[in-house]
Amino acid sequence: MKNIKLNLIVQIFLFLGINVFGQTQYFRAPSYPLVTHDPYFSIWINDEVPTRTETTHWTQKPMPIRSTIKIDGKAYRLMGKSPAFIPEAKSTGAKLSPTQTTFLFQQDGTEIKLNFLSPILIDDLDMVSRPLTYVSWQLSSLDGKSHAVEIYFEISALAAVNTRGQKVKWEKYREGELQILKVGNVDQPVLEKSGDDIRIDWGYLYAAASQSTISQFFAGRSEDALPAFVESGKLPAINNNDQETRVVEGQKVLAYVIPVEVSAAKKVERHLMLAYDDVYSVEYFGERLEGYWKKKFDGINDLLQTAEKEYPAIKKRCDTYDADLMQKAEKLGGKEYAAICALAYRQSMAAHKVVKDANGESLCFSKENFSNGSMGTVDVFYPAAPIFLYLNPELIKAQTTPIFEYAESGRWPWPYAPHDIGKYPLGNGQKYGGGEESEDRQMPVEECGNMLILTAAIAKTEGNAAYAKKYWGTVTKWAEYLREKGFDPDNQLCTDDFAGHLAHNANLSVKAIMGLASYAMLCEMQGMNSDADQYKNQAREMVAKWIKAADDGDHYRLAFDAEGSWSQKYNMVWDDILGFNIFPEEVENKEIAYYLKVQNRYGLPLDNRDSYTKLDWILWTASLANSQEEFKQLMTPVYRFLNETPERVPMTDWYYTKTGEWRGFIARSVVGGVYMELLKEKLKTK
Repeated sequence: MKNIKLNLIVQIFLFLGINVFGQTQYFRAPSYPLVTHDPYFSIWINDEVPTRTETTHWTQKPMPIRSTIKIDGKAYRLMGKSPAFIPEAKSTGAKLSPTQTTFLFQQDGTEIKLNFLSPILIDDLDMVSRPLTYVSWQLSSLDGKSHAVEIYFEISALAAVNTRGQKVKWEKYREGELQILKVGNVDQPVLEKSGDDIRIDWGYLYAAASQSTISQFFAGRSEDALPAFVESGKLPAINNNDQETRVVEGQKVLAYVIPVEVSAAKKVERHLMLAYDDVYSVEYFGERLEGYWKKKFDGINDLLQTAEKEYPAIKKRCDTYDADLMQKAEKLGGKEYAAICALAYRQSMAAHKVVKDANGESLCFSKENFSNGSMGTVDVFYPAAPIFLYLNPELIKAQTTPIFEYAESGRWPWPYAPHDIGKYPLGNGQKYGGGEESEDRQMPVEECGNMLILTAAIAKTEGNAAYAKKYWGTVTKWAEYLREKGFDPDNQLCTDDFAGHLAHNANLSVKAIMGLASYAMLCEMQGMNSDADQYKNQAREMVAKWIKAADDGDHYRLAFDAEGSWSQKYNMVWDDILGFNIFPEEVENKEIAYYLKVQNRYGLPLDNRDSYTKLDWILWTASLANSQEEFKQLMTPVYRFLNETPERVPMTDWYYTKTGEWRGFIARSVVGGVYMELLKEKLKTK
């Protein structure tokens, strides 16, 4: 009897989503990626129950996607909290994988799976650059009966404008078997704006579905279409009097109706596609560049037709890719680590744009989201680098190359690496700090160290230093700068610039040491053994000095002259990953032991100055651990934060470790840094 009662209690807890061992049964993301391709074509929903809120752009401006379903004549909302007069379908959960987000429902004897698939397979430049998402509905009978179903879908024209006051126009046309709807800004101010809190207002949003699967389509006001679907099942005729009017004058949408017969015998699936053609993606020192996907496709119609034909194969490929990546992450850090990696995957990629240069080669530009909108920021793609080094080093080269080219162009006047190449999407020269005009708010040690470390990491993953050799004069100049200025940095910024200037920064000193060790490795890989020995010995001498200068008893200091202080030494992780082994193991062990004593419920603070942290750096710091158990002890509070934070926004990397509240930054690429443990495992055998 006692066992029966215990089992009953366990079942009740499981039903409520609570594990009796203290962790939730499912991962509740703070926000779910839906359409995630670049800093402009990026749509999210901030709830695991998609009928409780509306979808937004990552900037949190409205960008509604709505879906309603009729089951045997009764209408229910699947996505969107409006219109409120339509009841919600019963939500039964949400699933998240690297390339897909799925919402599950059970209603009136049917099971419904609403899936958003952005097939951004990072190891494939063709797939990762396609600005196209599949939206699908999988339906099955739960009660053994057949059901007549109709699916309504709409996406707002807000996805094609910066503000609701801009005017839009649309068109409909057939292309082969596809019924295509298209909407865009009337004015088309291509690449006229730059900055952070803006959305694209040039190019065109496309929705496309097979003519054989749809019964109706519509472009116009949502308030005309959606109620008509619910009440009569018939969409109104397209009213061209609404053309070239402001979005605020009615909720302008592209919409489809998809009829489905759900039998008792088998599941049935229907899908449509969402795509965006931005015409030109970025400006790179005066030259307008197109998306890399145009290297393969002769325009958007070619992409849409190919993507439609390839859907079954792409879906299968993404399922396999997701399962494999999650299995590898789970092996290293359990289900919690796999969940963190899944959430970071699309967000990291969606803060970048992959374009083709004049020679058809790939360049990849990050946008410094929720900051100042800088383009190609070195200390933004540095923390994001692990995901690319792990999955496709070509994409990190595509980010470092513009910095090398800028430094060698004759425009960059300083002996250290630039911070950025402009303000997204206009890469016409550094805008941060003093830019090309002064040394105000520059980050000399930070950016030189970042570029040297990443160049060495590229060489490590590729097994040769050919890439470094292309820019060897610049690489050498930056190494010499670190040798002269790097050990005891003066009062300057590091990547954690939100914390302000700091002199004698011990972690920045570690970065300089890693930069010199990186240069030594690059010399050695090219047979320059004398130079390699010289720089390696210099790095070792710096390590010995560092240990004495930073020592504070049971840990190491934030700054050499700050007794009683401490900080995360995340830059030290490269000592293991790149195989330098110049820091004694006891240094890392002492730091890890201290971190485990001072971390809070939601993670390890950045340093002793405040309780806030950087999520990416915690995962780098956790990879300093020499045991899987210690890695998990530092990683699990990050999972707890994501699962419990009251702030429903795309994954932040800057938050308070005691309360789980958001401090700043959302939807940034830097979360790709959570792949550091996977990268560490990959490079073990190199």
